[in-house]
Amino acid sequence: MATPSISHRLAEAAVALFDENGYDETTVDDIAARAGVSRSTFFRYYRSKDDAVFPDHDTLLAAVDARLRASTAGTAIAAVTDAVRIVLTHYVEDADVSLRRYRLVGRVPALRAREIASVARYQRLFREFIGTWMAGTPDADLRAELMSASVVAAHNQVLRGWLRAGGAHDPFGPLDHALRYVIATFQYAEQPKDQIVVAAFPSSASPQAVMEAVRLHLTGGERR
Repeated sequence: MATPSISHRLAEAAVALFDENGYDETTVDDIAARAGVSRSTFFRYYRSKDDAVFPDHDTLLAAVDARLRASTAGTAIAAVTDAVRIVLTHYVEDADVSLRRYRLVGRVPALRAREIASVARYQRLFREFIGTWMAGTPDADLRAELMSASVVAAHNQVLRGWLRAGGAHDPFGPLDHALRYVIATFQYAEQPKDQIVVAAFPSSASPQAVMEAVRLHLTGGERR
């Protein structure tokens, strides 16, 4: 097993101490001591004790952005799905810290505010990407805003369900299920193409009757 990085050790120490002793009662010095590093080392990785609760956030945002940028219009839906799975995987792979952080965020208003700001940054990435993908279609900006909000809401609903269950189930099936609702709601339809109409008539039908039946079909049943 690989040795945890210093940043990860600090994050684990911060979450554990906040959980054990309380957020307000825990200092940067306490976190550094638990992680076995100096105070100055802590500040090489994090600007404050709040930052240590959300480690690697900028790295995760960069990974999401890279996945979205690597796609084309033809693969946009797959890119959105993959990007959301990147975020969920980040939480699942470090389940112990994720579960402790979930309990903390529910108790500490400062951490709730920080989480809301983090979610807003993810949503902005999706909105910008979807807006580019849908450019030129009706209400592109509005649809991008609504879809990005729905994508983030679907992820958060699945993540919170997994956290409330203590990480006891695989959340990726429910995530795919939730995203199918989002995509079905917001995927714009292609322009209709000309259709070929095949009609059958008895040999006794008059040319006038055939022409009138075809005309009625093409005009939606409107009579002259």
